[in-house]
Amino acid sequence: MKIYTQVDTMNEVVTFRISRMETVYEIRNGQPDVPHKHHYYTILIIREARGMHYIDFKAHTLTERQIYFLSPGQAHQLVEEKKSVGYIIVFSDQFLAENNIPMRFIDELRLFNAFRESPPLTMNPAELDHLSSYCDELERFYTSGLKFKEQAISSLLNLILIQCNNLCGLNSDHTQNLEARHSILQNFKKMVEEKYTDWHLPSDYARELSVSADHLNRVIKTLTGATAREFIQSRLISEAKRLLYFTDMSVKEIGFKLGFDEPANFSAFYKNNTGNSPSEFRANK
Repeated sequence: MKIYTQVDTMNEVVTFRISRMETVYEIRNGQPDVPHKHHYYTILIIREARGMHYIDFKAHTLTERQIYFLSPGQAHQLVEEKKSVGYIIVFSDQFLAENNIPMRFIDELRLFNAFRESPPLTMNPAELDHLSSYCDELERFYTSGLKFKEQAISSLLNLILIQCNNLCGLNSDHTQNLEARHSILQNFKKMVEEKYTDWHLPSDYARELSVSADHLNRVIKTLTGATAREFIQSRLISEAKRLLYFTDMSVKEIGFKLGFDEPANFSAFYKNNTGNSPSEFRANK
């Protein structure tokens, strides 16, 4: 699969960028990019559009007044029927670190869902105008040589994320042990990425994290909206779809690669979670 590793392909030190969707459309002469992944975060704030947006093989209809959030590693493709109007904001983990934006803030917002469905937020015209004003100001600072430019960009990005969080109505968790919960979440997410082909059960991760499986599930559910089991299963299904779509590996080989002892177990797991078999997905891709 095509992978974009840098926020700016011409300058590896750039960690943030804002672009106009209409400009990108013109540069590409209206032709869609192939399905691809980014190693950075992406926000699409759409004023007008018509077409389809595929995110990890889930189809979303492009229309007016939408916001999409893409996490590093998600596969996606925009297929536009006409020139879209809006903003594309991209930033890396390094940008967050350089500007003292903690990862727990990103997690707490729950806008970026790496391995679960990523439906767009919808806005009314007043909400869109409010958010667009932030984007216009962000673009003005980005293209300027003003003093404290980076600090302004960071502040405006925070405002945009907070405004989006308010739009979707997801409330933050303010319990006394919030820091401990975020620590568990971060370690769990890192561990899933390293071990998801070996460990399929929450109890495997709970044991390594020195917590009970019930406590792990409560923490993950509170901070992500999904149980630990659902998070693990989403990671497996996401990888299975990518391998089915972008490789010539057999279903049996994919099952073994993902840690299933028997092809039938992998096929049953896949069908239970998606509604169709791996072969059906590949035949209809």
